[in-house]
Amino acid sequence: MAHRAGFVNIIGNPNVGKSTLMNAFVGEKLSIITSKAQTTRHRILGIVNGEDFQVILSDTPGIIKPAYDLQQSMMDFVKSAFEDADILIYMVEIGEQALKDEAFFNKIVNSQIPVLLLLNKIDISNQEQLEEQVQLWTEKVPNAEIYPISALQGFNVSEVFNRIVELLPESPAFYPKDQLTDKPERFFVNEIIREKILMHYKKEIPYSVEIDTEEFFEEEEIIRMRSIIMVERETQKGIIIGHKGAALKRVGVEARKDLEKFFGKQVHLELYVKVNKNWRNDARQLKRFGYNR
Repeated sequence: MAHRAGFVNIIGNPNVGKSTLMNAFVGEKLSIITSKAQTTRHRILGIVNGEDFQVILSDTPGIIKPAYDLQQSMMDFVKSAFEDADILIYMVEIGEQALKDEAFFNKIVNSQIPVLLLLNKIDISNQEQLEEQVQLWTEKVPNAEIYPISALQGFNVSEVFNRIVELLPESPAFYPKDQLTDKPERFFVNEIIREKILMHYKKEIPYSVEIDTEEFFEEEEIIRMRSIIMVERETQKGIIIGHKGAALKRVGVEARKDLEKFFGKQVHLELYVKVNKNWRNDARQLKRFGYNR
């Protein structure tokens, strides 16, 4: 039997469910999922292996008009998703009318590779609304195959995945068959901590934060890690820590529980907060955090 393998890149506006879909495909919590827009900042590779296939999934940041250097870097990740894809997944949610960037939209419509347009969150729509949306997107993206799905509920997800496997080019595997992702362990430590901050803090705080895991020591029974939460201003540091350290402690406890699930063993996590002024517009710092390639 011929082996199929290829790169499947997921793009769309912020918050349409791209990370939820990828996690449903991979079966592991690789991308952080919160209700706030712009949670995904990097391209994250998730790898799904079968006996005769390897699907390499890339979840990209939601498409926005960049306001500062970090966001520009995020959009560069999206641009690169067009360059190396064998299949493009364009994800929209019920009620959506257009992609926020005309140039990206034109790339999708003129794509020479297969495009699957996934109409997500159909569990919160009625039949009439669904039919209207299918009609709208059929006219807007005539080159796409359209699938109504609910990534959260798992509706139609396996059908889409089976179609992806059918469309993959014949190719040997690109990665070892036991590999789930191309990202190092510290990357997921940072993402899990960042998810907790997105959940518990409001306004600008989550978007001013970057996590740097400085130590990661794995012993037989326990993993010991020390992570720095970086903020841009002294006032933000106070908000992250909270009254008598209560807010920071909550982040630490919740992150540790998720990390123990993720790594399957006991975790000792130390969290510190540091001010790192204007890191979002500092090219050297963005490069250090893996944004500027």
